[in-house]
Amino acid sequence: MLRASQKVSGWAFLITFFYQEEHEEHKETGCPVKIKNLHDWDVSYREAVKIQTDLKEKLILHDEDIPSEIHFIAGADISYSRGSDLFFAAVILLQFPTMEIIEKTSFSQRVNFPYIPGLLTFREGPALLKAFEKLNHRPDVVIFDGHGIAHPRGIGLASHMGLFLDMPTVGCAKKRLAGIYDEPGNEAGNYSYLTLDGRSIGAVVRTKKKVKPIFVSQGHKISLQTAIDVALSTCAGYRLAEPVRMAHLEVNRIRLNHRFS
Repeated sequence: MLRASQKVSGWAFLITFFYQEEHEEHKETGCPVKIKNLHDWDVSYREAVKIQTDLKEKLILHDEDIPSEIHFIAGADISYSRGSDLFFAAVILLQFPTMEIIEKTSFSQRVNFPYIPGLLTFREGPALLKAFEKLNHRPDVVIFDGHGIAHPRGIGLASHMGLFLDMPTVGCAKKRLAGIYDEPGNEAGNYSYLTLDGRSIGAVVRTKKKVKPIFVSQGHKISLQTAIDVALSTCAGYRLAEPVRMAHLEVNRIRLNHRFS
């Protein structure tokens, strides 16, 4: 039985200084991200819900294509001014465990899909994918400022984007969207499980002592325990995972520069 509150031991299981041959080649030559074309984005509310329902069945919720030794982690975020239809997307690729920035990409575009809770991917997804297309290196894992399967229909931003990117993704959100939980302990590393209809859909993770927890969930091609470990291993003393925090700062800088230019 899953305990209501646990503390991760050995957060640094991902930290390594050994580079496999394939990653050395990856670093030197680059490996552009290939985006799958799974569906159109210009859809109605009913079509969007059906797309989510269909894609949910394609999610892989165990570790697949994620190396035992992670070297490149990406963070992705969206920013827009209240009332504006101009969305800005940013992706930050970091080397792990040093958190050195390898590259930054961004993209902006107008959005037509309305704000509907549970369907935010249809507003944010297209710009994010355009930003990912600009990367010269392929991340080992991507952390999104949003939910994975901790979503009313089981497929939030991190899961949806994971299917398009065909790579391991993690949802790392500041607020709960679905499920119930017990408050985790106050120490950094404590977590409790987020459940919906009796099944685990994520974890409520305390990343900093006596600071509000974050909501971590599987996106695609990753297990819950690995998703938790990735989040904790990349927090760097902050509440949010460093890749997401840096993407958040970068995309807001871009938006403000555009606003006042």
